[in-house]
Amino acid sequence: MGTTALVAQVAHWVQDGPLADRESRAHAFRLHVEPEIEVLLRVARTLTRSGPDAEDLVQETLVRAYRAIDRFDGRHPRAWLLTILRNTNANMHRRRRPGLVDDWVVMDDQRPAFGVAPAAAEDEALWGRLEADLQRAVQQLDPRFQQVLLLIDVDQLTYAEAARALGVPVGTVMSRLHRARERVRRALSDPPTKGGAS
Repeated sequence: MGTTALVAQVAHWVQDGPLADRESRAHAFRLHVEPEIEVLLRVARTLTRSGPDAEDLVQETLVRAYRAIDRFDGRHPRAWLLTILRNTNANMHRRRRPGLVDDWVVMDDQRPAFGVAPAAAEDEALWGRLEADLQRAVQQLDPRFQQVLLLIDVDQLTYAEAARALGVPVGTVMSRLHRARERVRRALSDPPTKGGAS
């Protein structure tokens, strides 16, 4: 479901209150919330590891944001929305433990961590191997480290935004990111073991 469909669905669900109030909310929603929907979708995919679950999470987040928009002061909309997203995710999946990324297809943006990109067409074979090794290294990370790595290096959130999305202090995000990157670097620099172990 695209951004426009999500916005239309939210507008359909929240048809309450006087017309002037709805118009004021709709204007504030367009101004503060709609520009952040793509970021919310990327973060939701990282948190849920599922395209459909991410859309459900963002839809519920948008409904809650729409209902609370008249109390929002207009400052730092991304931080406000990430807090709503985190709380909504916690409420929707209170008993579910985080799992590892099993399906990299759910991530639309296939850029690997650290912003590495192939320099030329002749590097494609090497790039394919690096990408597979990188995916394997990230999949082997503890879920706490994996989430931070994906939020910062793939979803391109700031430390503060990732901290809000996860509900942890910024220092924890920085520490987990450092450890995640070190573990990925180590996994990429260690030669593969012989004898079929991978």
